[in-house]
Amino acid sequence: MANQPTIGKGINRLEGNLKVTGKAKYAAEYQVPDLLYGYIISSSITKGKIVSIDTSEAKAQPGVVEVITHENRISLAFFNQQYADMNAPPGSPFRYLKNENIYFNGQPIGLVVADSFEMARYASTLVKITYEQEEFETNLTDNLHNAKEPSTGMMALLKPLPPKPKGDYQTAYDNSFAQTAASFYHGTEHHNPLELFATTTVYEEEGKLTIYDKTQGTVNSQLYVGNVFGLKYKNIQVISPYVGGGFGSGLRPQFQLFFSVLAALQLKKSVRVVLERHHMFALGHRPATLQHTSFSADETGKLTAMHHAALAETSRFEDYIETVVNWGNMIYPVDNTLLRYQLVPMDFNSPLDMRAPGGSTGLHAVESTMDALAYELKMDPMQLRLRNYSDRDDAEDRPYTSKELRECYLQGAEQFGWSERNPEPRSMRRGNKLIGYGMATGLWEANQLPAGADVILTSDGKLIVHSAVTDIGTGTLTVMTQIAADEMGMSIEDVQFEYGDSKKPFSPIQGGSYTVSTVGSAIKAACDSLKKKLIKAAQKQEDSPFKGMKRSEFVFTGGKLIAKDDPESSLELKDLVAASKKGRIKASKTNFPNALKLRKYSRATHSAAFVEVEVDEELGVIQVTRALTAVAAGRIINPLTARSQILGGMIWGISKGLMEESFTDYNYGKFMNPNLAEYHIPVHADVQELEVIFVEEKDELINPLGTKGIGEIGIVGMPPAITNAIYHATGKRLNQLPIHFNRLLNL
Repeated sequence: MANQPTIGKGINRLEGNLKVTGKAKYAAEYQVPDLLYGYIISSSITKGKIVSIDTSEAKAQPGVVEVITHENRISLAFFNQQYADMNAPPGSPFRYLKNENIYFNGQPIGLVVADSFEMARYASTLVKITYEQEEFETNLTDNLHNAKEPSTGMMALLKPLPPKPKGDYQTAYDNSFAQTAASFYHGTEHHNPLELFATTTVYEEEGKLTIYDKTQGTVNSQLYVGNVFGLKYKNIQVISPYVGGGFGSGLRPQFQLFFSVLAALQLKKSVRVVLERHHMFALGHRPATLQHTSFSADETGKLTAMHHAALAETSRFEDYIETVVNWGNMIYPVDNTLLRYQLVPMDFNSPLDMRAPGGSTGLHAVESTMDALAYELKMDPMQLRLRNYSDRDDAEDRPYTSKELRECYLQGAEQFGWSERNPEPRSMRRGNKLIGYGMATGLWEANQLPAGADVILTSDGKLIVHSAVTDIGTGTLTVMTQIAADEMGMSIEDVQFEYGDSKKPFSPIQGGSYTVSTVGSAIKAACDSLKKKLIKAAQKQEDSPFKGMKRSEFVFTGGKLIAKDDPESSLELKDLVAASKKGRIKASKTNFPNALKLRKYSRATHSAAFVEVEVDEELGVIQVTRALTAVAAGRIINPLTARSQILGGMIWGISKGLMEESFTDYNYGKFMNPNLAEYHIPVHADVQELEVIFVEEKDELINPLGTKGIGEIGIVGMPPAITNAIYHATGKRLNQLPIHFNRLLNL
């Protein structure tokens, strides 16, 4: 019996039951004999030096084993190396406990190790530290004079810097029919995943460790530990099958991993380190960014000039780079461009990638400016975008492998009811509420990286698939199982995907919306290799009816190998394995993107976001009452998990636009709301009617699966669509995010 394909069907997450029943183990939940617990001591100043550390009272407490600081830690290989992890930006990665210097508030400066978490935490309050403080800078707008051009490095391949200017921007802008210019400010944000960062390091023998880590890349954590501590990679196993949210915060190894491994090696004991919420505000953040735009158009709405500049914060020791100003010219063709991106070094830890890094920041400025230009032209905002539609990436002068953005506009507008919008600001009401409609374009890169996979067919007809990839809650386990099942023509129940383990075939960190295309393509390649082996084995059998047949003349379905033209000629796959007398047939493959073919094209996922807001005319309170995102993302493997990804991005877009902000006290150089009570994120009452449309898009060029990433595309169009809707409702153009109700009082 033929199997019904599972790709394209909304299948529930295979691990869902384990998660909701508490059976799924996270990094802090593995029980290990004689386990010790570590608690991080953080700097209470922002910049300076440690003059003295008195640990005597802490060490005198019952159950305290050691207090590790820069004064007594073991020697580390990393202090003499530049490389740390595969996601490090240009610069010099931070070296914990290297010396007495303090570079940012909350910097980890010690670890109390005890036989219980509670005692370690209590003893940390007894450590007495004397500091010598220095002047520091944490205010972006006060330090713009220190702006510099970013350093380049390997990460620039994934985060390209702005292209060179085209044409004569200033002359074109000055002589255009319509112009608009604006400044935008985005405050700092922190990731705040539900699961706290944790590492359980199991000390097995000299130089050999098993590590349960909260991470978005098991191989990356393995590399980091090997590089920092001078250990052989083969003696380090990092396991992370379940991750309670990452959003980019787990792309780089975080400091609980360093301290857990350090203590385990120094004490020759197994050690667990779990961060508290306030610790996680020192891990890194989405950087504060100031942007300036000025766009112009002719009488028909055709763009004539585009200027987009951004200044973003970074640390003193690394040049953290985001792609902020490139997006506009990737969407809209324009002959005259001037794009610039600069960094302002300050006394923070290095910023981190945070869902749609650079895109959710830069596209807010681009799409809000396009909206303002539409009003200058007295033109419908969607029509302005259609007037400047192109199937090419004008910034790189290349066609897209596919681009169904036009259909995103049209289908989204139809479903949302965009035609019902009265174009005049403050013209639509519902009782005492002003109603506004806004829309925006979304764009995110559709990348693919190298990855490997193993597939093993067993004698009982089961397929085991191996990859080191993590699943950060996106549905990776389910989707990869679907891909393998369909490739081999097997039931999804007969496929077991084993993942989240650095000992398994290589996978890059899970981020950037490239995991399905990257790891899924590797699984497809491994399955192709396995099918070749099975066909060869079938043709070698005595009296085989398949001798002389070409590979294209076979199909795999229902757990069988079948001749296309003669369905009666078939073999059970498990019988082929049994005949091999090995009990299993294995195929391994490392898949690389076809760089030669793809260099002629740009690759991207596109979307159109539509939003309705209500604004209380007396109180200024803003409510997103409806939102719709239409997405063109190639082949959708699982519409159910894909829809969840887009919905999650849309909710975060609401959060970014209206709520989410880390407040810095510039007198102390510290974040003042490092907790979920004062760091505001959406709750159920903030999320109303959300809708997702997947526009059909076939892409035969981008990768063997025809897939594009969807992790980030859901967020990028939401903040500008919200701010554009607020302008339509109120007539006020607000460009500082997040927008709080006090800025709309006295409407």
